[in-house]
Parts: sequence; C-alpha cells; structure tokens
Amino acid sequence: MTTPAPRPATVLLQPREPAPKALAAPSMQAFLELAFRPLYLAGIGWALVAIALWVFAPGWLRGPLAGIAWHAHEMLWGFIATIAVGFLMTAGTSWTGINPLSGRALAAVCGLWGIARIGFLLPWGAAFWVAMLAELAFFGWGALAMLRAVVKAKNSRNYAVPGLLAGLGGMDALYLLTAHSGGDYAVLMQRFNAGVVVMALIALLIGRRVIPFFAMRAVPGLDIPKHTETGWVQLAACAVAVPSLLGGWNILAALALGLAGGLALVQVLSWKPLAVRSNALLWILYVAYGAMGLGLLLAALAHAGIHLPRVLPVHTIAMAGFSVLILGMVTRTALGHTGRPLVTDRTMRTSYGLMLLAVALRLAAIASTPLSAALLYAASAAWIAALALYLWQFVPMLIRPRY
Repeated sequence: MTTPAPRPATVLLQPREPAPKALAAPSMQAFLELAFRPLYLAGIGWALVAIALWVFAPGWLRGPLAGIAWHAHEMLWGFIATIAVGFLMTAGTSWTGINPLSGRALAAVCGLWGIARIGFLLPWGAAFWVAMLAELAFFGWGALAMLRAVVKAKNSRNYAVPGLLAGLGGMDALYLLTAHSGGDYAVLMQRFNAGVVVMALIALLIGRRVIPFFAMRAVPGLDIPKHTETGWVQLAACAVAVPSLLGGWNILAALALGLAGGLALVQVLSWKPLAVRSNALLWILYVAYGAMGLGLLLAALAHAGIHLPRVLPVHTIAMAGFSVLILGMVTRTALGHTGRPLVTDRTMRTSYGLMLLAVALRLAAIASTPLSAALLYAASAAWIAALALYLWQFVPMLIRPRY
C-alpha cells in the first residue's frame, strides 16, 4: 500500500489593520484654499516670536512703535485679531456658501499682514507708515471680502460681521496714530481697551454660537440653551462700552462691561460644564469663555473706581480668555477642515496644559513680589512651548490637501 501524500498545512489568514492613509504632498493651492490655513499658522507663529522678543530681547524693539505699545499692539492686532480674521473668513464660507478669500487674494492679504509685522519692528519712521497702511489694508480687505459674501448670499444673520472687522481696523488706526504721536499714555491705553472690547464682542458672538453647537453634537443627549436673547443684550452692552471707553465715561463703561461679563458667566454655567469635562476640545472653550466673562467683570470694577492691578483685567480677558479660546478653536477647526477626527491626542492636551500654566503664571506675576520676574519668564516659556507644540503638529496638516 502506498502512503498518502501529506496535506499542505492550513494557512490561517490573520486580520490586518488597514494601512494608514499616506499624506499628500504639500500644496500651495491647498494652503491658500481657505483663510484659516495661512492665517492660523501666521498668527500662532507670530504670537510665539512676539512674546520671545518682548520678554527675552526687548532691546531689539527700537521702532517708532516700541516697548509696551508694541507689545500690546502685536498681541491684540498682530495675533488675536489675525486669528479672528482667519476664523471668520473660513466660517463665512460655511455661512454663505461663498469663500470670501482664497488663492491669490488670500496670498496678497497675508503679504500685507507680513509687511505690517516687519515694518513695526524697523527703526525708521517711513517703515511705521508703510506697516500701518498695510495693516489697515489687511483688515479693510477682510471686511470687504466678508461684506461681498454675506450680501451676495443674502445672509442677513451675518451682516454685522464685516462691520466688526472694520471696527477692529478702526480701533487699530486710532491706537497707532496715538502711539506714533507720542500722546498721553492714558489715552493710548484707553484706545487699546476699546480695541479689546471690540475683540471681546467678536469672541463672545462666536463663542455663544459655536460652543453650545459643538457641545450638543459631541455629548449624546446634552440639551443646553443658546441664549439668543441674552446674547443680543450682551453684544449691545459691548457696543455701548466702546464709545464709553473712548469718551472717558467710566460709570457707563463699568455698567456695560459688567452686564456683558455677568451674562457670559451665566451663559457658560447654563451650558452644563460638568457634562463636557472629559472632552478637552470642549472644556478648553468653556474655560476661555468663562475667563472672558470674569475679565470683563474685573474691567467693570476697575472703571467703577475699585483699585485693581492695572494689567489684571486686560490679561484676564486677552490671555485667559482670547488666547485660550484661540488655542481651542485653532485645534478644533484645523482638525475638522482637514478631514480628521475631532479628538485630541497627548500633544494637543499638553499644549492646552502649557497654555493654562502660562496664564496662571502670568497672572501670579502681576503681584509685586520677589518672584515676579521669575514667574514672568516661566510664563513666557510655557506660552512659547504651547504654541510651538501646535505648530509642530499642525504645520504638516495645514500645508497639505484635506486628508
């Protein structure tokens, strides 16, 4: 008898994870497709550089716009307002179905922004005027582009947005003219504070719209109020605060700022913050919105005559509020618009932690103690690290086509 041939061994097929999708090559066309791509990177990168210059190399700031005037201007208009323009241009595409800025026009707007940043650093009078004209053209072009989109789409809900962008430019012009003329420091800060309130109006408007929407989409069964009616009151209060600050009407400014800040705290508490405590993309926005409300209340107390450290209200609004909100928003919108899941990883959460640490250290440094200088340097280092982490992670995403 013949022995049957052995049967071949059974090969077990092991399940395989799908291969990760390869990243496309960097593309200038993709980079200039929507305003958030270049303006987020420009604004975040500049915020990193500007703080490094202000804290670690202030001797380099020798232009007509120098010292604290340069620092305040670059943080509000060079960083915070730049991110706001990038966000609003991108959101405008969703609101209207029309992309307000893309391609060569977007490149030209970014070029104007870059000319302004360089010009304000140069030690020549002519460079200041070139920088000022470039920056005002940046805000003016953004306002006109948004106006064209909302009018063409008959998007009446957002007819005010171009006016808010123009308002940012107008406050910028007042501030720069005062700084260049060597005018009274109190008048300069008065105009700066008015610019902060215009930015607060924009940030509160955006936050009140998007934070409840994001939260209800992310947390199953979560139902929170949108506060449309109180939102209009809040925006009207900010609108009253701006001329009150410019006119020196402190009591009216205090009442308006207090109303806007108090409503912000009522709103954020009604959005059920405990429901989002495990979602970093949400709680970072809640923290920022609440900090804006607290900062506006502190500003109200200061204008009502309550003695507070001079820089406390503005750093609470601009650093704990605007900057934290920006880091949360530029993370979320960059993930969403590049086709990635709306989840944070360790790098993103570390960036959030470093930014909150920078805020805590900077506010602690306001108190005049032997540790103030060390706290300021530590805050600056944490700030730089937080923004560097964002750039390290998101530059490769934003220079490539949608994933």
